[in-house]
Amino acid sequence: DPQAIAEELGDLLFVVVNLARHLKVDPENALRAANGKFERRFRFIEDQLRVQGATVAERSLDELDALWDAAKQQGL
Repeated sequence: DPQAIAEELGDLLFVVVNLARHLKVDPENALRAANGKFERRFRFIEDQLRVQGATVAERSLDELDALWDAAKQQGL
């Protein structure tokens, strides 16, 4: 039931925001930082694939995970 799923997801988001508030972390800044990190890592993957002459669709999930791990190791 999509309505029930949406309600549960809303509850989960509410709990996470309250946890952030309790830990004195601005949840919006935390989300922006996480999005930025994701973008940097995904750009790294795209750049690596471009050098290889490949696309995301042409690589397996394991290969993409390995590139993701390489991005993390580089501090991205």
